[in-house]
Amino acid sequence: MKVNEAAFFAYPVTDLKRARKFYEDILGLKHTGDRPIPWIEYDLGNATLGLGAYGNDWVPSKDGAMLALEVDDFEKSVSELKSANVPFHMEATETPVCHFAIIRDPDGNALMIHKRKPGNN
Repeated sequence: MKVNEAAFFAYPVTDLKRARKFYEDILGLKHTGDRPIPWIEYDLGNATLGLGAYGNDWVPSKDGAMLALEVDDFEKSVSELKSANVPFHMEATETPVCHFAIIRDPDGNALMIHKRKPGNN
């Protein structure tokens, strides 16, 4: 087997309306169109994020996968998230190659806010 790329990232959610408000109003993502199933997709340029509400068959977990979102202005992004009362699982952290923080969506799924330092693409 050879894996060429990530097809998409997916998170289970319990309330699609609430999830859309968070991902669209707070994170500023644009959905790619309505679907006849309990599923929303967001085009992230080189990847797709899918959110699905499938009851007890697929449930959110704070310990599941994590999507890292590369942002233009790390400090501004952190400030905006804090102003929106988004819970932080891990406060802003600096490494030799990047800055990152981990937040939680309304269902407890982890998201990383990330900014590479110049020269570390």
